[in-house]
Amino acid sequence: MATASVAFKSREDHRKQIELEEARKAGLAPAELDEDGKEINPHIPQYMSSAPWYLNAERPSLKHQRKWKSDPNYTKSWYDRGAKIHQADKYRKGACENCGAMTHDVKSCMERPRKVGAKWTNTHIAPDEKIETFELDYDGKRDRWNGYDASTYARVIERYEARDEARKKYLKEQQLKKLEKSNQNGEDAASDEDEEEDDLRVDEAKVDESKQMDFAKVEKRVRTTGGGSTGTVRNLRIREDTAKYLLNLDVNSAHYDPKTRSMREDPLPDADPNEKFYGGDNQYRNSGQALEFKELNIHAWEAFEKGQDVHMQAAPSQAELVHKSFLIRSEELKHQTKKTIIEKYGNAADENKPPRALLLGQTEMQVEYDRAGRIIKGQEAALPRSKYEEDIYINNHTTVWGSWWKDHQWGYKCCKQTIRNSYCTGAAGIEAAEAASDLMKANIARKEAATDDPAPLEEKKLATWGTDVPDGLVLDEKLLADALKKEDLRKSEEKDERKRKYNVRWNDEVTEEDMEAYRMKKVHHDDPMKDFLH
Repeated sequence: MATASVAFKSREDHRKQIELEEARKAGLAPAELDEDGKEINPHIPQYMSSAPWYLNAERPSLKHQRKWKSDPNYTKSWYDRGAKIHQADKYRKGACENCGAMTHDVKSCMERPRKVGAKWTNTHIAPDEKIETFELDYDGKRDRWNGYDASTYARVIERYEARDEARKKYLKEQQLKKLEKSNQNGEDAASDEDEEEDDLRVDEAKVDESKQMDFAKVEKRVRTTGGGSTGTVRNLRIREDTAKYLLNLDVNSAHYDPKTRSMREDPLPDADPNEKFYGGDNQYRNSGQALEFKELNIHAWEAFEKGQDVHMQAAPSQAELVHKSFLIRSEELKHQTKKTIIEKYGNAADENKPPRALLLGQTEMQVEYDRAGRIIKGQEAALPRSKYEEDIYINNHTTVWGSWWKDHQWGYKCCKQTIRNSYCTGAAGIEAAEAASDLMKANIARKEAATDDPAPLEEKKLATWGTDVPDGLVLDEKLLADALKKEDLRKSEEKDERKRKYNVRWNDEVTEEDMEAYRMKKVHHDDPMKDFLH
């Protein structure tokens, strides 16, 4: 029941209110009326019929459930495309300098840029466009079909109908040609009449296939007993064919997904491929245009990663055009590379082979030599030269670098020097080098002979850290231990000044034990174990 207020009611009034509602639901009492005099359904729940407290409703009503805040200023109309309102005869101040219209400027002009604008020619002034402004509501702003003219779809229907008519006409003409041909043959072709009749039946079936094989037709039933709408689409599989999930009843065979009706693997992998009509969904994914579509997707992803604004789902035509241009450029680049290599190195498979004289170095020219090897008649064959400079002698050399080899070193043969870009010394340099080599060998032999009999070394007694000790030095072990303790105490005081006492006694007398303790505690920087002493 739609109550008007939530004021406090006594127990008796509440009981009467409940009885009245039950009577209205049973049809014994008349239904409650709202502000407009319309009946309110008593079966509406209270949380829907009760108005919010901030509306201050005085009478029961369902106005709060309706769209009572609708703005009359909103409209559902659309722009009048291509409408013109006025066309001037001459140029007006403030108009477009290109076409002469007052409704836009030269930057937003959609006409072709003129060689001389209407501002200067004062002719062919374009008409002013119709400028409209609409204030759309929430649904109008989000309506994707707002402003769509449904009559334009008739062109699409006409185009498809014209195609079907042309197709039927062509089939009829083929049918008539076959009939005329059979009539010309007469009784001689009586044996082929059955086959011709079968062909005609097939043609008739093709003519009427739009009625018999309309697999894409969608039948809908709106507002069924179950509520909502249902749509049935005919399956493309011929009912006489065996279902894919019945081809192999083995539990361990290819998996069939009943939700998507897909079977990716081959249910009969051991069967003869010529007798199979179904080899799994993967067979179609890896053959035909599926591979081209996969390559197109991969190219779109790679192009997007490299910075190009290509998206296969947002702009498929653009992605396909970019892919085609990429393939064309790739083929051109391969052809150019192949052409460059052939021009540089030649083509062994080419029919136009080079002359045999160039391949084997043989010619028909006759050259005669004498016993000494001198040419008597003819011309000596020229040695082939490389693209690098040859026989260039520098620094008075008569041979090139690399003409001599000794002891794993390259050098000049004229002076036997192994230093590149050195000055040639000729035969004198060779003699000097040989003399130096002989002298060095003699010195090495003399040194080896001297090391065979080494002189006896005098053994010296060394003190700690390798210093020499006098012959008559005798150290007391007890005094040496005390001197070592004093040396440790002195070093600790040097590290920490707080351990130094006020009454410091100074003694200038240094004994042999103190010197030995100082030598023993002294840090030598060349000692590899100096970091482990303290």
